[in-house]
Amino acid sequence: MMHFNFHMPTRLIFGQGTLRRLAGEPLPGTRALVVVSAGGSMKKLGYLEQVRSLLAQNGCESEVYDRIQPNPVKEHVMEGAALARSARCDFIVGLGGGSSIDSAKSIALMAANPGDYWDYMGGTGGGKTPPEPALPVIAIPTTAGTGTEADPWTVITNTATREKIGWGNDSTFPRFSIIDPMLMLSVPPSVTAYTGMDAFFHATEAYLATCNQPSSDLLAQQAIHLISTFLPQCVHDGSNPETRTMLAWASTAAGICESLSSCISHHSLEHALSAFYPDIPHGAGLVMLSEAYFSHLARFVPERMTHLGYFMGVDVDSLPEERQPEAFVHALAKLKADCGLAELKMSDFGVKRSDLPALARNARESMGGLFHVTPVELDEAAVLDIFEKAYR
Repeated sequence: MMHFNFHMPTRLIFGQGTLRRLAGEPLPGTRALVVVSAGGSMKKLGYLEQVRSLLAQNGCESEVYDRIQPNPVKEHVMEGAALARSARCDFIVGLGGGSSIDSAKSIALMAANPGDYWDYMGGTGGGKTPPEPALPVIAIPTTAGTGTEADPWTVITNTATREKIGWGNDSTFPRFSIIDPMLMLSVPPSVTAYTGMDAFFHATEAYLATCNQPSSDLLAQQAIHLISTFLPQCVHDGSNPETRTMLAWASTAAGICESLSSCISHHSLEHALSAFYPDIPHGAGLVMLSEAYFSHLARFVPERMTHLGYFMGVDVDSLPEERQPEAFVHALAKLKADCGLAELKMSDFGVKRSDLPALARNARESMGGLFHVTPVELDEAAVLDIFEKAYR
C-alpha cells in the first residue's frame, strides 16, 4: 500500500545566466545578510559583488557575513545571527557551497529565535521546537553537491561536544533558489569530485530509504545516471557549461530527493567522522566509507541495490542473480577511480583506528534518526564493523 507526503515549497530558478534574475525577482525583505565562506573565493571571483549589486538594483540593502568554514560550526551561526539582528536584516542569502547555504538557514533560524542554536538540536542538544519560523532564505549555490538549495536541511557542528547534526523544518526551505551553472565553471577538480559524490550519495540513499516515494525514486534514478556520466567529465574539464549544467541539475534533483525521501545512516557515519576530524571534506568522508557501507547493505536489500547498478549503466542482467546487488559497489569503485578518489584513506586525514569505536557510538547517538529509515538494522557493532572495513 502506497502512502507518502509530497512537500517541496522552494521555487527553483535554473539555467545558465539565471543569476541576473535576482535583480527582478520579488524579494522577501528589504535588507539582506549575505552569508559566504571565509575562504574568499566569492570575493575573488566577483560573485559577492555581483549578488550585492543585483540586490541593490532590486531595491535591497545588504550586509555580509564571511566567516563560514567548510564544516560550519555553531559559533559562527550564533555570530551571524547576532549580526543579522543588529543590522536589522529581514532575510538571509546563502551564496556559495553547501556550508554557506546551510549556515544561512541556521543563521536565519537563530536571528528569529531566542537562546542557543543547540537548544533546538538533537544529540546532547535540548531538542526544543523553535517558537518562531526562520527568517526567509534565498539560496545561490556555486557548487553541485549538497542540494541544499532544494531542501530544508542544514548541518552544523558543535566542536565542544564533537557532534555534527542535521536539522530543518518547513521554514528553512529556501523561498527561492537560483541555480546558475555558470557560477560553477571555476570550481577546482577536487571540490568538484567531493561535492559531486555527495550529490550521488544523496540520490542513492534516498532511493534506499524506507520513506522513499515514486517522485523521489524517479529523480534519484536520473540523478544517479547523470552524475555517473558527467561527474568524471567535470572533474577532468570543468570549463564546459553543458556538462556543468547536467551536474548542477543532478545535484538539485538529489536535493529534492532529500526533501521527499531521506538520506540514510551512511550520512550518520560520515557526520561522526568529520565531527571528530573537521578537516575531512564531507564528500571525501562519504567516499571513504561508501564501499564498506553499501557492500553491507547489498546482502539485505538486493532488489533496490540491483536497481542502483542499472541506473549507473551496468549490464546487470548479464550477471548471475547472486552477484547483481554487488554490481553497484563495483560501479561505485570505478566512478571513484574515474574521479581521482580511489586512493583516499582515513589515515591520511589523521584518523586513528583507536577512534573507530567512538565514531560508531557517535554516529548512532548524534544522527540516530537516519538509522530509522535505513532499510536494514545497524546496531553499534555493525556500524563499527563498517568503519573497520573502510579504514585504511
